[in-house]
Amino acid sequence: MLTLVIGNKNYSSWSLRPWIYLKQRGIAFDEVNVSLYQGDYKAQLARYTPAGKVPVLVDGAATVWDSLAILEHLSERYPDKPGWPAAPRARALARSVSAEMHAGFQALRQNLCMNVRKVYPWRPVGAANAWPPEVSTEVARIEAAWEQCRALRSGDGPFLFGQYSIADAMYAPVAWRLQGYSVPLGPGATAYVEAMLALPAMREWQAAAVAEPITLPQFER
Repeated sequence: MLTLVIGNKNYSSWSLRPWIYLKQRGIAFDEVNVSLYQGDYKAQLARYTPAGKVPVLVDGAATVWDSLAILEHLSERYPDKPGWPAAPRARALARSVSAEMHAGFQALRQNLCMNVRKVYPWRPVGAANAWPPEVSTEVARIEAAWEQCRALRSGDGPFLFGQYSIADAMYAPVAWRLQGYSVPLGPGATAYVEAMLALPAMREWQAAAVAEPITLPQFER
């Protein structure tokens, strides 16, 4: 049995990625929750990984940390449930946009912290307390990337490449951020966000986040 170690569901965007992937793929796993920034949380994490961060996947004798590494591991571990699109061109793009999400979009991360419980009004450029213009630039880049992915999708599925893939898991927290900060989006991006947030697994995550007793002020806006 796999064990996935995750942080607070209300805030931990990195934890959501492998969790939602496992749920969507129907892969059974045990869940260990560590309340970040509380008490001896570093000691708790040290039991699983020297990196001291979530998420962590324990698969028998193998321990994998970092969201993208975990997703790659799962794709190899369950070849009957592939994580990447089958077509080479789509697969290359899926890997590229996933890596871009993994390493980039710093303005979005810093200003639009994932907070599943809250919905805030949008702060356009020129308004009082406006978000930095870099946020809008990064949102536009995300919309463009999603449109590029949809142009290569196979079938009629609602996800980036038609069928669910690692790319969707990587952008799952972005759906919460865009909805939670009332970010104005074009029709295509709006439809994708709505489809992602309507997934039963995303609703399950949301319900657990709402029920959590911990509030971390540094992630509240």
